[in-house]
Amino acid sequence: MKMSDMILPSVRSVPPSGIRRFFDLVNEMKDAISLSIGEPDFITPWNIREAGIYSLEKGRTHYSPNAGFIQFRSEIARYLERKQGISYNPQNEILVTVGGSEAIDIALRALAGPGDEVIIPEPCFVAYKPCAIFAGATPVIVNLKAEDEFRLTPEILEYAITDKTKVLVLPFPNNPTGAVMNEEDLRGIVEVIKDKNIIVISDEIYSELTYGYKHVSIASFPEMRDKTLLINGFSKSYAMTGWRLGYCCGHKDLISAMYKIHQYAIMCSPTTAQYAGIEALRNSDENVEHMVKEYDRRRRVMVEGYRNAGLECFEPLGAFYVFSSIKSTKMSSEEFCERLLMEEKVAVVPGTAFGECGEGYIRSCYASSMENIIKAMERIREFVERIRE
Repeated sequence: MKMSDMILPSVRSVPPSGIRRFFDLVNEMKDAISLSIGEPDFITPWNIREAGIYSLEKGRTHYSPNAGFIQFRSEIARYLERKQGISYNPQNEILVTVGGSEAIDIALRALAGPGDEVIIPEPCFVAYKPCAIFAGATPVIVNLKAEDEFRLTPEILEYAITDKTKVLVLPFPNNPTGAVMNEEDLRGIVEVIKDKNIIVISDEIYSELTYGYKHVSIASFPEMRDKTLLINGFSKSYAMTGWRLGYCCGHKDLISAMYKIHQYAIMCSPTTAQYAGIEALRNSDENVEHMVKEYDRRRRVMVEGYRNAGLECFEPLGAFYVFSSIKSTKMSSEEFCERLLMEEKVAVVPGTAFGECGEGYIRSCYASSMENIIKAMERIREFVERIRE
């Protein structure tokens, strides 16, 4: 028996993540600087860690309810009310998940299957397309353009919709581009889909990380509230990647379907992380503001560094990534990244890791120390100057 033949074709067809390959390579290199992984370099704020430690000291080490502790879901509801003006019932409209990633996975499994289409704007987070495929659905890719500031436009969306469209993934603030959608942008999207049988999965994991712009959720539009699954988590905003804590909010019927999958496949998210999450939502706004200010400093240094190197650079207004064009070098994204890593020991990610339309771009993460960013930008400038000689 050939073991590979036992694996589902849908799983075999999905390639490994293009991000991890460069992350693994840089870990084997001495003195290399990694701008590849989207993980905050900050440590989880002390008050949040202390809440987790205290929960362990008190022996709170048992399962939580499948949907998460009601105290935690109530804090999530209060947070979204004060931040976005959106009201959710913590009893049946909020589900606590193992990171935002689980929420994306079970939302797609609950909504889409064979014969259904899922519209995915690219470049985007690497997990959307595979999760749609694993659910048995058909991903429909729409290419976001630099001239549109990598925003989803009503015209592009309308063209992609068919009678098989079941889900629209709305990934803003965006990874990898740092693009955002303001209220006017979202209003155009709402007009296209408000009367259609389409559910929006709004991935808002970077909602707190915006610069000179306040995040707006499509769920805040009254006609979209019940047609949107709002997904968020604690990894990026609170520097809690290892705690694996996320949540999804939406109409009780949609959440009930996701709950069923979560109940059988996962059971519940980590108890310690939930107690830490309560503290994060109650008392950590200042910590988030501090991190956002520091990210903003790094963002400006990185954008200026790419422009000083002679590379076109879209200015991100959200998340912690810079999506730079390397088309003027005449190299592919893969070649540029491989040579930069081997010759200058700087790891960035090819734009193609986030979709075919990412060709000609690279993604750099500024969730790294300012010292490393300055060193990396100098090495990139020298690299670009050398290849152009």
